Amino acid sequence: MKILLAGATGFIGSRLRDACLASGYPTIVLSRQPRTSDGKRGEFLVSWDGHTAGEWSRCLGEVDAVINLAGENIVGQRWTRERKNRILSSRINATRTIVDAIGESRNRPAVLINASATGFYGNVPDGEVTEQGGRGPGFLAEVCRQWEEEALRAEKFGVRVVLARLGPVIGEGGGILEKMLLPFRFFMGGPLGSGRQWIPWVHREDAVRAFLLMLRQTALTGPVNVTAPQPVTMEAFCRTLGKIAGRPSWLSVPSFILRALMGEMAAIVLEGACATPGKLTGAGFLFQYGTLSSALEAVLKKTRKT
Repeated sequence: MKILLAGATGFIGSRLRDACLASGYPTIVLSRQPRTSDGKRGEFLVSWDGHTAGEWSRCLGEVDAVINLAGENIVGQRWTRERKNRILSSRINATRTIVDAIGESRNRPAVLINASATGFYGNVPDGEVTEQGGRGPGFLAEVCRQWEEEALRAEKFGVRVVLARLGPVIGEGGGILEKMLLPFRFFMGGPLGSGRQWIPWVHREDAVRAFLLMLRQTALTGPVNVTAPQPVTMEAFCRTLGKIAGRPSWLSVPSFILRALMGEMAAIVLEGACATPGKLTGAGFLFQYGTLSSALEAVLKKTRKT
């Protein structure tokens, strides 16, 4: 299997690139800043700008699968109108460009796996959310809707499309844990907001393994929740994190303070849904980190070593 990968420098993409190469899949990496390719590893870098066709589009005729993780980071800065436009356009333009190029290609890949997020469901305070759940309100839900619609256009070209709705990812060196762990280290950790909002987390290794399954398992189509089988509330997440880190979880931050500090971006931590991986488990996927405690222990163990 030969793969074309966009978004290979991100928190998930960098690990997925290594996993594809380790699995023996030659991988063409689309990069805005291409470095030297490592042909011995089966890695080939091709330049692209994320919104126009170019030399890279010729590669579509020789690959079996496309994985698209491209998109600007949603955290780090307040969501001004300009910032929200960049978050949306970076995803829409990259996906549209890839799908258009697939349509122009004489030999087309068999599958397009396009990233999305459980933010599609919006804030769902009660009840389990499966892949059949409807779109919720809010900016993130609207971004996911447009993002997924662009990817689904590839179906008319005979391409299997999988929409990987990722939950908050746990792993060393990034993801949700990077921001949440710091206050615990200074004995100031605790739940954000009410603590009742859901966190449909997933360990990065399981997320990467899920992508590999989606490559191989042709029965997987449409939305797939890439989340652990046991989502937890914010309060439970912080309690477990404090226990494993050897710190108390006592200093909660009220919602109104977070909204004042973060603006609309506070929705990232104040809202969530109990999204469960029905399609993955139905396809026989076995989670390496099925519980939050096992995931956090693995990450913190590696963090202590570094």
